[in-house]
Amino acid sequence: MSEYLLRTATDGDLDALARLRRDAFGVPGDPDPADSGRTVTEPARTHVIEHAGQLVGVVAIFTRDLAVPGGVLPVAHVTGVAVNAAHTRRGLLRRMITEQLRTAPEAVAALWASEGRIYQRFGYGLASQNVAMRADRREVSVLAPPAPGNLRAAVPADAIQELSQVYSRVLPTRPGWSSRNETWWKHLTSDPAARREGRTAERAVLFENPDGVVDGYARYRITPGWDDNGPKQEVNVTEVVAATPTAYAELYRFLLRIDLARTVAQGLSSVDEALFYLVDEPRRLGGKVADGLWVRIIDLPRALTARRYAAPVDVVFEVTDDLLEANTGRWRLRAGAGGALVTCTRADGEPDFSLDIADLGAAFLGGTPLGALHQAGRIREHRPGAVAATSTAFGWPVAPNSIEIF
Repeated sequence: MSEYLLRTATDGDLDALARLRRDAFGVPGDPDPADSGRTVTEPARTHVIEHAGQLVGVVAIFTRDLAVPGGVLPVAHVTGVAVNAAHTRRGLLRRMITEQLRTAPEAVAALWASEGRIYQRFGYGLASQNVAMRADRREVSVLAPPAPGNLRAAVPADAIQELSQVYSRVLPTRPGWSSRNETWWKHLTSDPAARREGRTAERAVLFENPDGVVDGYARYRITPGWDDNGPKQEVNVTEVVAATPTAYAELYRFLLRIDLARTVAQGLSSVDEALFYLVDEPRRLGGKVADGLWVRIIDLPRALTARRYAAPVDVVFEVTDDLLEANTGRWRLRAGAGGALVTCTRADGEPDFSLDIADLGAAFLGGTPLGALHQAGRIREHRPGAVAATSTAFGWPVAPNSIEIF
């Protein structure tokens, strides 16, 4: 391994990193020097492998917060993982990820997995699921009667302040959503024609309540289309963010009524998306479930005391962690009524159950029940009923999801 140098990236590596990632993910064409993704890249938080003067491996982190049950905390947003095809099967990925986790100051890491089998080897657990919808617009109607308020069209990049205000109101209530500073908003609303893939420029619609306050917004594009029978456009929804049920209903009423469209597609919805209970024919939403965020616990006691719990809990569990030895061992987790007074300390007594660090990561956002992991044979219960009681405490009223891929 001496011929492979592990180091931190520099600003001078940006072009080489872009080429490495595009090659690994099969993206055609050359990197765009004006790509807004460069504005959010953090070389100081990017680990690379250099071989014979060439970059052949990379793992990176975005410094962002993530909403978790009961709060918002710094979470390492792992991204841009790639190894040159000519240098795979040499342990380079394990070397980079181990160093990344060893040096990250955050207690938790999260990522979107190109393939889940890759990251389970490094202690990541499936913590959320997302639903992709492709609704037949003519077969779905919002049941709620129209409510007072106004809809206002906008260009997303010109309405960042209003979009940000709504998003900040909603963020703490939605586990799995990531924080967005001004730089991130500019990146997410940048709209170069080269990235539109035949669709229109991105549009926004804002819902104002009767007092003139913006309570929600939707970002979307239109994919044009016609056949022998007439128009068959598709509305491609980027995200819907609503601070009130009224705003939510009115935004979807708008999206489902856009003239000339035949379908409405949204790729990143929640498994408990309220839209399923808002329309007259939920089957016609065409929901399809897939994996969402994968979570890795880096600092176990700090992570478990940073979130809140749905019920009181006092449990001792034994954890194995092949990558970060400090997490291995027996721990006692205690949380009072309402999730307050949370402590997580080393324990000497017999454990109530045993699990791998990946399973703890899977349960961290409150969406993957410990009980389901137990049924799958991933958790070994030593005291009957312990897993069920702890699973209730780890659960959360709102299913976690992410509305952007980072």
